[in-house]
Amino acid sequence: MARWKRRPEGSTWGDFGPDDQLGRLNLITREKVLEGIAEVREGRTFCLSLPLELPGGNVLNPRRHPPKRYTTLRGGLANYNYPFRRENPDWVDVVSDDAVLLHTQYSTQWDSFAHVGQEFDADGDGEPELVYYNGFRAGTHVAAPPAKPGGVAWDTYEGPEARALGIQNFAVHGIQGRAVMVDLESRFGRARKEVGYDDLRRILEEDKVEVTKGDMVCFYTGFADVIIAAGGAPDAKTMENSCAVLDGRDDGLLQWITDSGAVAIIADNYAVESLPSRPGIGRHPAMPLHAHCLFKLGVPLGEIWYLSDLARWLRQAKRSRFLLTAPPLRLTGAVGSPASPIATV
Repeated sequence: MARWKRRPEGSTWGDFGPDDQLGRLNLITREKVLEGIAEVREGRTFCLSLPLELPGGNVLNPRRHPPKRYTTLRGGLANYNYPFRRENPDWVDVVSDDAVLLHTQYSTQWDSFAHVGQEFDADGDGEPELVYYNGFRAGTHVAAPPAKPGGVAWDTYEGPEARALGIQNFAVHGIQGRAVMVDLESRFGRARKEVGYDDLRRILEEDKVEVTKGDMVCFYTGFADVIIAAGGAPDAKTMENSCAVLDGRDDGLLQWITDSGAVAIIADNYAVESLPSRPGIGRHPAMPLHAHCLFKLGVPLGEIWYLSDLARWLRQAKRSRFLLTAPPLRLTGAVGSPASPIATV
């Protein structure tokens, strides 16, 4: 039995079962994986991840910071270039060991369905609740004292419902199948441009790009190139005024995502959609594309991917499809995860 009496209009809640935690990733079937493998003709691979220390600083999001790497301790000493002869004179081993403080959504990443929910009256009592995809309610939010260094607040969701939508579900299912590249950079260059359905339809038609049920869709805008050019020190003005973004306020675009059967929306920019979004009417989501994909449809979002080399190669080869392998970390309860995706053509 569903945990909700009302579901958002146009949502997929319940379509894959009352306890579904995968959303449209359910459409990446064995057959869809084979379709992706069939796109491999040359055996060439492309890394689709930025170095995880980029973009650098926290201009894009003041709450997210670059990774901090530490050395573990061994007997009170730094466990780096540590000679085992200190423990046994007959041993010749030398060992190094790392620890990392990592913001899961700082660089190339996946958003899980636990990342963005909504205040929505799912039980029909007239009062909105804090709910996420498929009606899972928010668990108890416990804030621990800030950790050092960096003043990071270690917040955790307790309870099976919040953990049910954690990123580990994507990892267990696996994210591998056919993906399609949509090249926005070749049309709009590096200027800021909000892309709506009419723009997208024209590009798909002119470039003969077809998206079918179960495909992952990548949007190349050139934003990752701008990040790399900044050399780890991006400035806010450049970041806010560079490259194409999807117009999440465009109902036609949202309907296209619904009708296309796309199982993931991926871009090389900060949030896939324009932030801040254009003003809405009445009570409405600040991030309409996030709400449509993560909350309603169960479509994961990939952000800040490095698509440049792949997009240029596909353009030259007059191709748009490829095999995408992009599992997140199997980190129980996390709302997002770094990714090191690989495209194979």
